[in-house]
Amino acid sequence: MMGTAGKSSRARSIDAKRVFDVMATSLGLLLSAPLMAAIAVAIRAGGDGPVLFRQQRVGRGGVLFRIRKFRTMRSDLPGALVSPTGDPRVTGVGAVLRRSKLDELPQLLDVLQGRMSLVGPRPEVPAYVALWPEDKRRVILSVRPGITDPATVLLRYEADQLAAAVDPEAFYREYLLPRKVEMYVHYVENRSFSGDLRILFSTVRALVERTAEERPAGIHMP
Repeated sequence: MMGTAGKSSRARSIDAKRVFDVMATSLGLLLSAPLMAAIAVAIRAGGDGPVLFRQQRVGRGGVLFRIRKFRTMRSDLPGALVSPTGDPRVTGVGAVLRRSKLDELPQLLDVLQGRMSLVGPRPEVPAYVALWPEDKRRVILSVRPGITDPATVLLRYEADQLAAAVDPEAFYREYLLPRKVEMYVHYVENRSFSGDLRILFSTVRALVERTAEERPAGIHMP
C-alpha cells in the first residue's frame, strides 16, 4: 500500500510540475516578449548571423531535439564545444547575455512544447552524454531536461573555471562533467515540486548576485 501511495504521490507531483511549467512559461513569454524583441534587434545589429542558436541536445528518453538560445557567438568561427570566459568567438552583446543568462530565454519555447522543463538536468550534446556512465545516463534521461537545476546554481562560475584551465575542454570532460552527472542524478532521485520551486528561487538569487558583483578574485581549481 505504501509503495502504491508513493507512486501516486510522485505522479501527482509530476502532473503539478507540468501544469506549473505551462502556466509559468506562458506568463514568462508574455512578459519577456518586449525584452526578447530588443535582444533580437541587438544581435542583428551586431553583425551577420541568425538571432537564434540551435544545437542538437539529448532530451528525455534519449530523444534528440534542437535547443533554442539567443546567439552569443560569431557564426563564422569554429571552436570547441565549451566556451570559457574571454572566448574570442563571443560577441559584445553575447558576453552580456551570457553573464545575465538572458541567452536562455528562448528555451521557454522548448518548455512550452514539452521538450524541456523549467527545472531539470541541463541538456547536454550527444558527445558528452556518451561519456556518462550507463546506469546514471538512464536515471538522468528519465526526466525532461531543464533550464536550471542545482548544478546551474552551484557551478555558475563555470566559464571562469574553464578560462583558468590549461585545456578547457579536457577540464570540462574530466572534472566538471562528472560533478554535473552526480548532481543530476541526485536531483532526479530526490526531486519534488517544492524542491523545484526552491531551485527556481535560488537561480534568480544567484543571477542577481552574479550581475551585481565583479568577477571573483580567485577560482578554486582541483
